[in-house]
Amino acid sequence: MKRTDAPRRTAAMRRTTATVGVIAALASAVLTGCSVGADSSHRTAPAAGAEAAAHVKDLTYAEDLRISDAEQHLITQCMTKHGFRFREDRTLSLEESRPVGYVQDDVEWARSHGYGSRIMAKEDRARLRNPNLAYRNSLSRPRQSAYDTALDGGRDTALLRTRAPSGGTITKQSGGCTGEAERTLYGDPAAWFRADATVSNLRPLYVGKLLRDKEFKSAVRTWSRCMSRAGHPYPDPDAARQATREHSAQQTRAEEAGTFANETRIAVADATCARAVSLRSVGERREAHYVGELAGKYGDALDAHRRMQQHALARAERIVPART
Repeated sequence: MKRTDAPRRTAAMRRTTATVGVIAALASAVLTGCSVGADSSHRTAPAAGAEAAAHVKDLTYAEDLRISDAEQHLITQCMTKHGFRFREDRTLSLEESRPVGYVQDDVEWARSHGYGSRIMAKEDRARLRNPNLAYRNSLSRPRQSAYDTALDGGRDTALLRTRAPSGGTITKQSGGCTGEAERTLYGDPAAWFRADATVSNLRPLYVGKLLRDKEFKSAVRTWSRCMSRAGHPYPDPDAARQATREHSAQQTRAEEAGTFANETRIAVADATCARAVSLRSVGERREAHYVGELAGKYGDALDAHRRMQQHALARAERIVPART
């Protein structure tokens, strides 16, 4: 996993993770941003009782964002103690940070943001102006090395490793201030990494089945007929979304406004049709079915992931306010 100058979870990652929506009553699906290689496996996530886990609810995206904000705040405090500057990233509002999955049925959100292209552009601009990276680059070579060591333990820190459900090995650095922040929030950074890496990479094991599922495909066809009646003949939500991205990267302000207006029209029709045919509820129900088939093998990781998320949320609520 490449070293970064900001916590690994970003709003962009959160917005692009969901295939259909929340994995109902089973797991919170979040990309880890870690790399998959080809190495040997290590220990699995700690076991947990199914009955206890049944009483643990999944996090909302706002709660997940609050944990991410708390992690950044803790890292900032820690880096300051080591004599370095570190700026927390709150580029997006809570509304802008909302995940946009395969199914988007919030008509009002679509009317304001389309499919989120302007939000993604806003994030891209923020990344290009990353103050932490600029600050690190301004330091001397020895101070850069000290900065890296303070942030994540530096190059000598042992990597955390775990086997990905679909094969290969996921690795991550978790030393320095990053490791301290995770320890404060989750209790055991290594246990959290194993559970999170497993749960966040279950999707390849079932997404193909979900997209081929008869009930879900039937709902998508009904959605498609609704879209055709609205003047937008697309076979599925992904095709509708991709159609709004077929434009030149270099646009005048007027051209960009026209492109966004078209994106908004399609996104509003998409959300309206998705709501009319209950596409989200069908997708979530069928997604839960396929994830449920994996519970026998990955139930311990799912349970541990949810417990540790709740532990982190309780800590985060004492560290940072909710984003507005």
